[in-house]
Amino acid sequence: MRCGHCGAVNRVPRSKLEQGLEAKCGRCKQPLQAAGSAPWVVTDSTFAADVERSPLPVLVDAWAAWCGPCRMLAPTIEELAAELEGKVRVAKLDVDANPATASRFDIRSIPTLLVVKGGREVDRIVGVQPKHAIRARLERFVGG
Repeated sequence: MRCGHCGAVNRVPRSKLEQGLEAKCGRCKQPLQAAGSAPWVVTDSTFAADVERSPLPVLVDAWAAWCGPCRMLAPTIEELAAELEGKVRVAKLDVDANPATASRFDIRSIPTLLVVKGGREVDRIVGVQPKHAIRARLERFVGG
């Protein structure tokens, strides 16, 4: 399981999860969450594996800690991650900490939401949008 906080990959025996034990990251000691239950944190080094090679469409939230609109959008992104579990993967990319990916995708303002399917960007939403509008845009890429 990849840690949503620091991005470290952790080996977690399925038997321990089935026993109800809480898995923690070996690097940062934060609790690990199952895929889809919360947005994944992606970095310059994990973007290709976590986003571009994902079998599911990925909604990438490009954000920064100092950005007020990004903080306003964060609860919506978390809700979408939970609601679309198994259909769409949701990831967060801190543009300040990951300038190579932000530059590669020409992210000039934040928040920017990228929809990546089959390894390429298929849609882009710039600015704060209501949840129903984001979800409607994502529905075009679910399945098929």
